[in-house]
Amino acid sequence: MLPFRRRPKLETERMTLRLPQHQDWRAWAELREESATFLTPWEPTWAADHLTRRAFTNRVYWAQRAEAQGTAVPFLLIRRDDQQLLGAITMDNIRRGPAQCGTIGYWIGERFSRRGYMREAIQAVVHHAFSVLDLSRVEAACLPENTASRGVLEKSGFKYEGVAQSYLQINGRWRNHVLYASLRGDRRGKTDIG
Repeated sequence: MLPFRRRPKLETERMTLRLPQHQDWRAWAELREESATFLTPWEPTWAADHLTRRAFTNRVYWAQRAEAQGTAVPFLLIRRDDQQLLGAITMDNIRRGPAQCGTIGYWIGERFSRRGYMREAIQAVVHHAFSVLDLSRVEAACLPENTASRGVLEKSGFKYEGVAQSYLQINGRWRNHVLYASLRGDRRGKTDIG
């Protein structure tokens, strides 16, 4: 029999970050649906079944497998005072060996945006990446015109590193992304971008 292994749970000032559970489906689907206009300009095209219970069940099983295998840690953002789902953040593409690196991606429901929740979540996940997962580098990418995402990354200590050509398909077309990174023990100082 395998020993019991605790699933990761991060506590921030206002939130609990934890893996998705089957009972989160309705709150997740409702928040994604009500925020669709706000989210879709920045995300890959949603599959036809994106908001279904079956798709969310697959997401829960993927989250459990990926976390157990050490390839990703997908968290939902749950506000502690009322258990409201606010959004999600995932440390994905975790690479070991000489890289010791991972990539974060995140989204927040429109009605919870610009309240500092995502900055709080990013800082918690980066701390977890460096102190628990023993990573040396956390990367993030966003569309150049996504000023909100760029701002939250910069306020969270990420530094601009450049542009990746045709990085991801967003809304059905290949788009360039600006790349950011946070390094453990970062000594790079401030970087200016024009």
